[in-house]
Amino acid sequence: MDKCLFAFAFGLLMLGGCSARVVTVPPGPLIRVEGQPVSIRCDVKEYTGPSEQDFEWNMLKDAKGPKTKIISSFDSRYSDQTYSKRVASGDISVVRLQDNEVELKIAEVKLTDAGFYECQTPSTDYVISGNYMAQVQLTVIPNTLKVSPKTPPPVISEGGDLTLSCNVTRELIHPTYLSVTWSVKKGTTSEEILTFGPQGDVVTGSRFARGYADGFIRLVPGRNGVFELVISRMTTSDEGNYECNGTEWTHETGGNWIKIVESTKEMGTVAVTPTGRSLNVKASPFSSPSSTSLVLSPGNSLTLMCGVTADNLPALSLEVSWLADGREIITMDRSGVVISNTSSSGAQGKKGEASLERTEAGDYRLSVRGVSIENGGNYTCRIRTFINKEGRRWYMTAEKTSNPVTVKVSEIKPNFTLTLVAEVNPQKTAEPTELACRVTNIANLPLGGRLGVSWEYTSLPGLGDDPQTSHPIGSLDANGNLLPGSIYMERMKSGALTLSRVQPNTFKLRILRTQEIDMGQYVCSVSAWSVNSQGDMVKTSENRSSPLTVRWDAKRPIVNVVAKRIREASVGGSTFEMACSVTTQNIGDAGYSVLIQSQDSMDSTVRTIMTLSPDNVVQHGGATDPNRRDNLVLTKSGAAEFRFRLAGVQLSDRGYYWCDVTAWTKQQPGQAWTKASSSESNKIRINFLENGPSFSIAIKSDDSSVYPWETAKMECSLSVSGSSPKTDDLAYEVKWFFTRLRGGPAPIQVASVDRFGVVRKINRNSSSDVTIERKDTHIYLLNIFGTQDSDSGEYFCSVTPWYLSASTGAWTEAQELTSSKVFLAVKFAVWDSLKLPLLYGASASLGVGLFSLVLGLVCAQCCCRNTAHLPRSRNKLMDLEMD
Repeated sequence: MDKCLFAFAFGLLMLGGCSARVVTVPPGPLIRVEGQPVSIRCDVKEYTGPSEQDFEWNMLKDAKGPKTKIISSFDSRYSDQTYSKRVASGDISVVRLQDNEVELKIAEVKLTDAGFYECQTPSTDYVISGNYMAQVQLTVIPNTLKVSPKTPPPVISEGGDLTLSCNVTRELIHPTYLSVTWSVKKGTTSEEILTFGPQGDVVTGSRFARGYADGFIRLVPGRNGVFELVISRMTTSDEGNYECNGTEWTHETGGNWIKIVESTKEMGTVAVTPTGRSLNVKASPFSSPSSTSLVLSPGNSLTLMCGVTADNLPALSLEVSWLADGREIITMDRSGVVISNTSSSGAQGKKGEASLERTEAGDYRLSVRGVSIENGGNYTCRIRTFINKEGRRWYMTAEKTSNPVTVKVSEIKPNFTLTLVAEVNPQKTAEPTELACRVTNIANLPLGGRLGVSWEYTSLPGLGDDPQTSHPIGSLDANGNLLPGSIYMERMKSGALTLSRVQPNTFKLRILRTQEIDMGQYVCSVSAWSVNSQGDMVKTSENRSSPLTVRWDAKRPIVNVVAKRIREASVGGSTFEMACSVTTQNIGDAGYSVLIQSQDSMDSTVRTIMTLSPDNVVQHGGATDPNRRDNLVLTKSGAAEFRFRLAGVQLSDRGYYWCDVTAWTKQQPGQAWTKASSSESNKIRINFLENGPSFSIAIKSDDSSVYPWETAKMECSLSVSGSSPKTDDLAYEVKWFFTRLRGGPAPIQVASVDRFGVVRKINRNSSSDVTIERKDTHIYLLNIFGTQDSDSGEYFCSVTPWYLSASTGAWTEAQELTSSKVFLAVKFAVWDSLKLPLLYGASASLGVGLFSLVLGLVCAQCCCRNTAHLPRSRNKLMDLEMD
């Protein structure tokens, strides 16, 4: 017992020596402002006993003065009467944060609350060790923070600067620090712009960081607590209700900054007037600022002014553009770089040279030297205003276009007369055609002027199947450049059609071989060109001739197509072949395109099977099964004969087949084909009946009777007649049945093999085994191994043929066939049945007899011997001998 007490005491000493209670509070002194909430945390570590510890808070005016009880975490009557009311009202409370940590809270601290606050924990340790209380000094200063903002202007023009001035002061009783924050409020959402302090650092809101970095938001600290925030180049997105916040901070031991009091004051609402409301743009002639129209002669200079006015114009960057009839001709961007949209070539090159300059703030002058007729139109000045809000990012604030100024350039146009005649008129197809366009009575053509021509073709009404249309043939400009039309480009490249100027006032159109598609009305349009001040050719006028009809009595081309059957498709899987012969009239050398078409009946939808182009390119139609395209052949077997072959016909191929042939001609080798005429052949029908193959079945057995344990074999053979399919296109499902002698009339299935060769055996009570063997395509063999008496009975086979139909291309199930019955008898052999039992019985009897004999001998020798027998007296023998 003494040893146990000694061990227990030693354990307590060891436990106490390993841990020492530590009670901690924040390092002081804590500086707080009167009327603000105060919280002081206290925790305990390295203790023993229950995990949840209790805490008591006391207050001392001096570090070593008397204690006044404030509040306890476990005793509701702990508070002194000076604090009981504040504890009861909740002004002073203690909140448990963890099992070993609490927080003392004072909702509104008073000046009289200044002093030393002691946190004490009752001991739960086995050994008194460590500290059980800790003190922190609380200093309460009066609230002297004042925030006095200056009201900003209520309205600012877009692009202007906004200065937000805010005065933040406090009485420096203890070492405290100030910070000032500006924010903008839109609706219910407030967003901080910038914060300065308390360490002299600057923190910006996420949306304003780029602006502060680029210098568009600046902080200007003043004297006596005055701070100014300048926001440059205001936009409509900067509108809102601005606020100023002043905060007083204390820097406690450990480097923590504690906010002790703050005050937020509303500065006022600021609205931004969009630039578009004050932007005005006016365009006018330089010579007459009040006029809105101007009349010039070719070669004169055009000068127009653009005046721009707007509120806060110096803060805006302008992009100035002049437009003629809505088309931009010259632009001065916001950096002052002039971009001209005129060039020395093309349509713009025919106009005068334009320039743009800034004469003074808000005034821009457009000058065009050497105007021509093309420079006439309505001129407008377009102004776009920009603000550089965030360094490289520009924001367009407004766009406005001025009133139009009408500019007219008058000129005396050249005058002349046109005559279009046919110098060579074709009388039939393939003859040449030559048309001459002559210009006479030329007047007012300036020195250096030239003529150009353009030709146009219009088809005759009612000629052909196409409606009447017009196409440009080609043109020759003033410099003699040939510009062919898209339809006639190939014919001009090959020389089949030419445009030329044979004299300064005569133009000709030649067609080497005129076709029927060339019959129609021809018109020539001659334009007069003059040289402008820049040396470029400018079109000044254009006249159009009367239409000239080119036509002859053409014999209409005729195409006849006859289809004939080459090979008849009488049964499914056979081959169908037909030939189409083409004859033509009024067509020379021609190429042919062939369409092989079909339909199920005379009223059904027409399908295109194959096509052959004039260039002998074969394509399959949309009605062709992709898997059967190898069975389709379309060839050109002669100059005007085509053959179509369909191998392996199916039921779906039944219907009517014919050829649709189109004749095509070429004017020159290498040119595109031109359609001449088309025709369809007579229709050839594919019609056959699919009867399918016929099957018969027979059964035979090698022996009708067998002995037990012998093997019985029965053969089920089939024969095919009619349209016999290929070996790979034929399969059978075979089932074997038998009827027991003593089992009732219902047949029992023995085994089966499906058409995929999978054998299935039926569970049987007999000890014999069965297999099905396929000897060849049409013969199946049933083997019964180890026959028993229960295998006696009548056997027959049932077969379901399957064949791949040549008509449908699908596997088809034929009618089930059942064979006749064969009888199998398992013989009962008497001698064979008795010889074994007799042999066993004789052997057993002989064995028992031998055993009994040996046993008797052993017993006689060992068990029945008389051990007391005395030998016969020799005296008696002697007596006998004597007698």
